[in-house]
Amino acid sequence: MLSKVKEFFSPKAKVVPDSLEINDRRLLEILGIETDEMNYRGKNALKEATVFACIRILADSVGKLPVKVYLHNGTVDHYLTPLLKMRPNPWMNARDFFKALEVERHLFGNAYAWLEFETKGRNAGKVTGIYPLDSTKVQIYMDDVGLLPGKGKLWYVYTDDKGTEYRIDSDEMLHFKGLSSDGIVGMTPLTQLRNTIENAGAASRYLNNSFKTGLQTKGIIHYVGDLNPEAQRVFRERFEQMASGLKNANRVSLLPLGYQFQPLSLTMADAQFLENTQLTVKQIAAAFGVKNHQLNDLDRATHTNVEHQQREFYVDTLMDILTGYEQELTYKLFTQKELDAGYYIKFNVNAILRADPKTRYEGYRIAIQSGFMTANEVRALEEMEAKDGGDRLLINGNMMPIEMAGEQYRKGGDEHAKESEEVLEL
Repeated sequence: MLSKVKEFFSPKAKVVPDSLEINDRRLLEILGIETDEMNYRGKNALKEATVFACIRILADSVGKLPVKVYLHNGTVDHYLTPLLKMRPNPWMNARDFFKALEVERHLFGNAYAWLEFETKGRNAGKVTGIYPLDSTKVQIYMDDVGLLPGKGKLWYVYTDDKGTEYRIDSDEMLHFKGLSSDGIVGMTPLTQLRNTIENAGAASRYLNNSFKTGLQTKGIIHYVGDLNPEAQRVFRERFEQMASGLKNANRVSLLPLGYQFQPLSLTMADAQFLENTQLTVKQIAAAFGVKNHQLNDLDRATHTNVEHQQREFYVDTLMDILTGYEQELTYKLFTQKELDAGYYIKFNVNAILRADPKTRYEGYRIAIQSGFMTANEVRALEEMEAKDGGDRLLINGNMMPIEMAGEQYRKGGDEHAKESEEVLEL
């Protein structure tokens, strides 16, 4: 067994140095420099407006929701509450912490956060800080052959900016995944939508270049005669300087005698530029689970159904994301004894599902009169202080248990029969 462990950690092959030219494509890839004209990988994807908007919407949606510790469907005081609700670590608040995790999860498919534990004293074993890590510097290793003690052991290796590697056990690392095919490593939509995102970037570049050239339609210049290459270059440069740029937009262009300019008839509308752009935006939004009305596409939105669409966003997209966060946080932050006792972590989604005051208060009235919520529970949802006597369950006095249904009719029927007998005796 010892020899197998030594063999596992020993180098398998010697590193042979290789010489690379300064213009070698492999050197640029090693340095992380993208050689293509349009690079929308990783954080560069935020340069595309639709991708930036989708990730911002999802990150804002997660970051603004408060996180609470529950025990048997009720909130409870716990030492983790300040970490999750206020400040996970000295460098950032809870909002920035969860937003950073969500951005990393969408850009790279995986988001990681290291758990710092107290090692001494009476609080040994308790979490003292949660620190997000750069996803590009984390690698996952899994012993699926039983080489090390513990079947299927999983661990992470984090490399800092100085090149130092740190081995982190799975119970010391929070791992939030995107869509995954194996349940171990998540995937990012950016990889699957690379062509679509590049199309959106190309459309943005095209429109930007059109504005820079004054939105002038390109065409053909006719000249009767012959020009040498140098004369052609000089004329082209002078004509483009005269007809390009915002300051020359909609101005009259002068041509020398013998030249005739014929504009091309191809326009952005003829090339279905706008239709293709709108289709690309919808494809990217659908991949991230963002609704069209959240991207200011209000073609199918009305004043009455925006609230319904917001609820659809929660059910279709956000609920799955929050479930992943809640399950990972609950499993990694609580001890087995606390898990057996019923502790769990949950996001409070009332921040996005709150209806208008009239609808909300009507629901509260029904809840209180139906006897399944107290007045103080309702006041807590509205972030109001509790009142004396507000912890009692109230119910309408006209209601009765179902097993007593019909007794009043039987009683009324007996009295009516008795009165009839007395009348007959008279």
